Amino acid sequence: MALHFDTPEFDARKQRLLTAMSAAKLDGLLMFEQESMYWLTGYDTFGFCFFQCLYLGADGRMALLTRSADLRQAQLTSILKDIRIWKDGAAADPAKDLAQMLKDIGAGRRLGVEYASYGLTAANGKRLDAVVGSLFDLSDASGMVGRLRAVKSAAELVYVREAARLSDAADQAAIDLLAPGADEGAILAAQHNAIFEGGGDYPANEFIIGSGVDALLCRYKAGRRTLDANDQLTLEFAGVYRHYHAAAMRTHVTGKPRDLHLRYHAAAVEALTAVEAEMRPGRTAGDVFAAHARIFDKHGLKNHRLNACGYSLGAKFTPSWMDWPMFYDENPWVLEPGMVLFAHMILMDSESETALCLGRTSLVTEGAAETLNISNLDLVVR
Repeated sequence: MALHFDTPEFDARKQRLLTAMSAAKLDGLLMFEQESMYWLTGYDTFGFCFFQCLYLGADGRMALLTRSADLRQAQLTSILKDIRIWKDGAAADPAKDLAQMLKDIGAGRRLGVEYASYGLTAANGKRLDAVVGSLFDLSDASGMVGRLRAVKSAAELVYVREAARLSDAADQAAIDLLAPGADEGAILAAQHNAIFEGGGDYPANEFIIGSGVDALLCRYKAGRRTLDANDQLTLEFAGVYRHYHAAAMRTHVTGKPRDLHLRYHAAAVEALTAVEAEMRPGRTAGDVFAAHARIFDKHGLKNHRLNACGYSLGAKFTPSWMDWPMFYDENPWVLEPGMVLFAHMILMDSESETALCLGRTSLVTEGAAETLNISNLDLVVR
């Protein structure tokens, strides 16, 4: 079995979840988030693009309903023993198979559902409500597992630190190729190569890479270009190990930096430092965002910053490595030791077409936050 954690670790996670379910007065939980399945059982697949559901009862019993293509995936990567298959076909309705499974195992009446999940489409959600909801009392339990996952165990932090090491390797691989005339495709390939050669995994979403005016983009787009003699290159990437992510974001310069690059970079360093100072137990995700906004607004950059400045990281699956909590205005989520947080200071000046981004990953401890990657925040110019 390809398990990344031992039995006591999985047992501790299950007990934490059972405690949360008891507090919510649930007899069972229907999980559709792949992250929940991986965290609770080790089950590792991208098969959640089809209907699948992991059930956990208040008595600790677990059962997975999935497709035949994922049977062996579940057998070899998870601790699950009760694995059931719904059959592909023109008349297939896996919601009916799920209802039958729940009746077979004697599930209780009150069931929580991870409705806010990439693994449960709106169409399947309607089927779930119509079929399973006619037999059981369903309530939204989205985020229940996510709140538990946000605080990492000692075993998880081993993988987080390895992901951070790989992110630094990817960072250096990009810097080594940075020069006028460099090809974005070569830089992107070098970053992925550093991660894969280092034993890492695919990221949960595409890396961001863009130069020239595309350096202002906060998303991946298709198409490559070569860097000009005087250019800017924005990169957002993550080291990934056993699906755990450690992200980083930087804007580099070729040739002579603009005065705005230097001004924006100084503001970004100041903002990032202020943000990381807020990453302490008892502070909130909203406090983190407020520090970001305060510094950038002081520099007259309110129109160039975003309305969020980061988020939690962990073991994530496509389509996004972003996790909860996110840093936005007045988010009341209280920070705790063991949380892994990515803060990005993003300045996008559309009028001058100037970009400057700076971000790295930190660990919340009992005291000051521990930075895990990108120890040198200097502006890179080649």
